[in-house]
Amino acid sequence: MAAPFSISTLMPLGLAMLAGAAVPLQAGSNAGLGRALGHPLWATVISLAVSLLVVLPLIVALRVPMPALGRVVQGPWWLWVGGIAGVIYVTAALVLMPRLGATTFIVCVVIGQVVCAMLIDHVGLMGLPVKAITPLRVMGALLVVAGMLVLQGASAAPPAQLSTPTASGGRRG
Repeated sequence: MAAPFSISTLMPLGLAMLAGAAVPLQAGSNAGLGRALGHPLWATVISLAVSLLVVLPLIVALRVPMPALGRVVQGPWWLWVGGIAGVIYVTAALVLMPRLGATTFIVCVVIGQVVCAMLIDHVGLMGLPVKAITPLRVMGALLVVAGMLVLQGASAAPPAQLSTPTASGGRRG
């Protein structure tokens, strides 16, 4: 069993956080793209097309072999859910992020991810190992919800008055 704080366990966690950091950047840029194009569905199309334009050269450069399309067609229905989920997420992000703000939107996304992931783990959907919902895991999810409520409450409060420097270099306010 790997040590809890070894490089082999911390590296994937760091990479996952880096991937997570890309989510608000994606949502924000797609929201701007939707405004520029005049409709969120066109922004979804452009965003996914750009993704394709980025990944195809990587496939060529890395010499990735051709996919086994026959296996996919004969596979379970849920193999196709990722593309549908991508369209739902990209479109929801570019519509909702400007209304909710980056923090509230992303925290709501994370809550949805945690709840869905717990259910997937609990029943072992999509070929994943079963990890039962336990009181400790529920407490962790509730802490995420509590964090979202705190962040949302802080967003609703009037902004704090910041002191500003005066011409003489002192502080006022």
